[in-house]
Amino acid sequence: MSMGSVRAVWQRVARFSLLRRGPALRYGAGLTTFAIALLLRWAVDGILPSGFPYLTFFPAVILTTFIVGLGPGVVTAVLSGLAAWYFFIPPYETFTLNASSGLALTFYAVIVTVDIALIYGMQVTLARLQEERARTASLLAAQTTMFHELQHRVANNMQFVSSVLDLQRRSVGRSPEGAMAALEEAGRRLDTMARVHRRLHDPRSGDDFGRHIEALCRDMLEAAGKPDVTCRVLVGAAPQSPERLLALALLIVEALTNALKHAFVGREGGIVAIELHAVPDHPGHLHLRVTDDGVGLPEGVDVLRLPSLGWKIIQSLAAQLSGQLTYGPADGAGTRIDLRFPA
Repeated sequence: MSMGSVRAVWQRVARFSLLRRGPALRYGAGLTTFAIALLLRWAVDGILPSGFPYLTFFPAVILTTFIVGLGPGVVTAVLSGLAAWYFFIPPYETFTLNASSGLALTFYAVIVTVDIALIYGMQVTLARLQEERARTASLLAAQTTMFHELQHRVANNMQFVSSVLDLQRRSVGRSPEGAMAALEEAGRRLDTMARVHRRLHDPRSGDDFGRHIEALCRDMLEAAGKPDVTCRVLVGAAPQSPERLLALALLIVEALTNALKHAFVGREGGIVAIELHAVPDHPGHLHLRVTDDGVGLPEGVDVLRLPSLGWKIIQSLAAQLSGQLTYGPADGAGTRIDLRFPA
């Protein structure tokens, strides 16, 4: 019989199996099977020729082990051997041991030991196969979920890239120089987006969002040639989903890019502070604040209405986060950007 056939038979019998029931029920079933086997053996004792003391006990041991487990099977085997020795092996109704009874008992012990060992081994093997199948099904479900999640993220990222290129296209002038500058700017933004992706999804970098932002700040200061600008990062909480983490990181990058471009014109250095923490009076909400100590905004300028591509991207990402975006002068000097959004 092939392993597939054995497994099919086991699955049918397992519907009636008592292997996972309590010990009282299992051992009770074993004793009941032994009692039935003993009654049947008495019933056919006058019909059978001599030499068949174990005729009904072998099936009882096999069925008990198969249906209710190893322990009840061993108990049934021991009781069946003692009953056969006492009632059906001469001299009857005594436990006298001689050469003939010893040979019969040895034969019985070998057979039931082999039967019990084979059945128990099959049960263990099939139980492991069931566990392996369940584990495989769980891994397949997880892999399928991850694949769909990856497709979703790729689609979102492609949509973001398309939006950035569309915004960049609108800012292109009619001169070839304007087109080249727009393409270079788009390339820099896509390269920054790739860096954000690598840092957020690299399993070796851990789950500390603050460390990711600090690393991104170092990269951007180096790329912008602003070693004299200090970036201070204070992160006390972070969004839960990878999509929101990515959107927030890209928004922080755009805010830092704007600060590096415009806040420190004519100055040797400055400070950009990035703070992210939970909102005490609004559970489940976060507050992002990006401030600089630069030259500040011109009087009466509404940055949300400026044609700046960076501000348009910031507004788009804030809307993606379902956040409330505000801006204004920082304490003392410089510019402040605030975003309150659900975590």
